Amino acid sequence: MAQMALQANDSGLVGVLYMALELSKSTWKVGFEYQGKRRIKNVPGGEVSALRQALDEARHKLGVPAGALVRCCYEAGRDGFWLHRLLEGWGVQNVVVDPASIEVSRQARRAKTDRVDLQSLLSKLRQYHAGEWGVWKVAKVPSEQDEEGRLLHRELERLKKERTAHVLRIKALLFAQGVRVERVGGKQWAAALMALRRYDGRALPADLMAQVRRESERLAMVQAQITAIEKEQARRVREAAQAGGAMAMVRALRQLKGIGPVAAWVFVMEFFGWRQFKNGKQVGALAGLTGTPYASGQMQREQGISKAGNQRVRALAVEIAWLWLRHQPDSAISRWYAERFAGTSKRHKRVGIVAVARKLLVALWRYLDTGERPVGARLKAARA
Repeated sequence: MAQMALQANDSGLVGVLYMALELSKSTWKVGFEYQGKRRIKNVPGGEVSALRQALDEARHKLGVPAGALVRCCYEAGRDGFWLHRLLEGWGVQNVVVDPASIEVSRQARRAKTDRVDLQSLLSKLRQYHAGEWGVWKVAKVPSEQDEEGRLLHRELERLKKERTAHVLRIKALLFAQGVRVERVGGKQWAAALMALRRYDGRALPADLMAQVRRESERLAMVQAQITAIEKEQARRVREAAQAGGAMAMVRALRQLKGIGPVAAWVFVMEFFGWRQFKNGKQVGALAGLTGTPYASGQMQREQGISKAGNQRVRALAVEIAWLWLRHQPDSAISRWYAERFAGTSKRHKRVGIVAVARKLLVALWRYLDTGERPVGARLKAARA
């Protein structure tokens, strides 16, 4: 009944101006629709004043009355959420849409232009506000504070990859000269590098040594930045010892055996700290750890997990699931895994660990939401 009422209320399109944005680096294509009349305008990418002018012109050209409701949408992408906040500040009701959820023609050859995509967005926007919620999936827009909270650990993740790249590059350069080293970097690395010799005892070539030194300097800089970020994270958790919010969640997770500072921080900043869940199914779905059945006629099979959620959280949850089995063997989740997958093949064990990851995320959500510790889980010993 509620959906029918929405459709009836929206069918006349009275007092509602629909607006859609097709974004690119150089040009934004803006579409408007009011009472069946459409208008498409190109504005320079990122030019806020030009976008506002296009909106005002559309109101005038389409005869939109003053005070009419404006509803807008655009696809999530590299522009992030600043545009959403700008539109909301103008009084526009905006939704950010998951591009992968928008239905398209499955023909081998189909028309694909920005104009066609824009018109499709306008049509689906009307359907969405008429009560057809399934036309697409809407992204949850974080607050500016929540979005900023994700910067530290993402930079740390990127820096660690850079560190690995520098180490492997140095090892590869030395390996090509018959020199094998186990450890690269650190306070003693400069002296150790000078003592290295080629396979026949000769000194390393001068240009090679210069390149390795430059690579080592970049490695040292990256390592210094990693250390600085880790210290900053520790400082924030320590100084917020008496406060609530995200830091309290980080501290709570770090108390559980098997969960370290990196995992606790990422779980909170990417997942539990700003997302609201109604039940465990939503937790698993947002992490992309729910199944995707395929059932058509006589064909029935499982396609594996959806992988439609937060990739960082999903990968980390699987990693922590293995650690949970090791450090929390008496927990209900670990006992369930042992009973269910004991004596099975390695493949089945890998399938089972995904189930452990899903169960663990749900248990951690309940732990943070209600204070109910995962059944059988142990806390770390208090530091003296």
